[in-house]
Amino acid sequence: MGIPGFEKLQFWISILFCTMYLVAFVGNFLLTILVWVERSLHEPMYLFLAMLAMTDFLISNTIMPKMLAVFWFQARSIYFQACLTQIFFVIFIFIIESTVLLAMAFDRYVAICFPLRYTMILTPSVIRNIGGFSVARGLLFTFPFVFLVDRLPFCGNNIIADTYCEQTKVSRLACGDITANNIYTLVISLLSTGLDVLLIFISYVFILQAVFRLPSRDAQLKALGTCTSHVCVILMFYLPAYLTVLVSHLECGILLANLYVVVPPALNPIIYGVKTKQIRDIVTSRLSRLGLGC
Repeated sequence: MGIPGFEKLQFWISILFCTMYLVAFVGNFLLTILVWVERSLHEPMYLFLAMLAMTDFLISNTIMPKMLAVFWFQARSIYFQACLTQIFFVIFIFIIESTVLLAMAFDRYVAICFPLRYTMILTPSVIRNIGGFSVARGLLFTFPFVFLVDRLPFCGNNIIADTYCEQTKVSRLACGDITANNIYTLVISLLSTGLDVLLIFISYVFILQAVFRLPSRDAQLKALGTCTSHVCVILMFYLPAYLTVLVSHLECGILLANLYVVVPPALNPIIYGVKTKQIRDIVTSRLSRLGLGC
């Protein structure tokens, strides 16, 4: 395990990744707790944001400790069952996060297209059901991945050209036929992230139509301003994922794949903390009470 071709830079890469990990750990943990304890944030938009922060927190802790162990302690081996466990959680959390981003797009669609019915449509029970659905969907799609990898025969020592167990790379190490694995990967990619991207795109088409029907430019900019954070997070989540697939055969593809699981979880709480006025005001108020405000 490791990043081939970047051996001389791995110390500096590890410092960057460790910094990102600390930011992701603290930022997402605090954001989740803030939404949990602050009753004024118990609204659909912020509850979905807390779900997003929780998934970012989990994905960071699933991958980063082992990644840093590879860099700092040369812990380049991993038991097969531990590798399967990591594969499960990476895919499971990835699917949940994609579902949450779709739910956030639906939230913005309802808020802008049906503002008077917003609280009637996105009730607490609906939000709980969406959360439950995202977990159930993740479990349903992920378990077959683990079964398909577990059934494969592996011969001798196997080297993963990466810092964590990625399902397709582990499957390619097998001595047997991986056609079923490849087909299932394609099908689930289309049914999860592929479908989610399509529905998010459709949601924003309707959102833009509603925005451009607003009477004043100020109203249009205000409506679009509520979507900017979500759009930034969507772009950071999906674009690197597809770019990683396109350049996976290149040496830099491994580094990009590692950046993909490190950078978005660190930047997401910063983006929402800076762009969301209500969160910014609450944080400033609490820091002022502690004597840390400006």
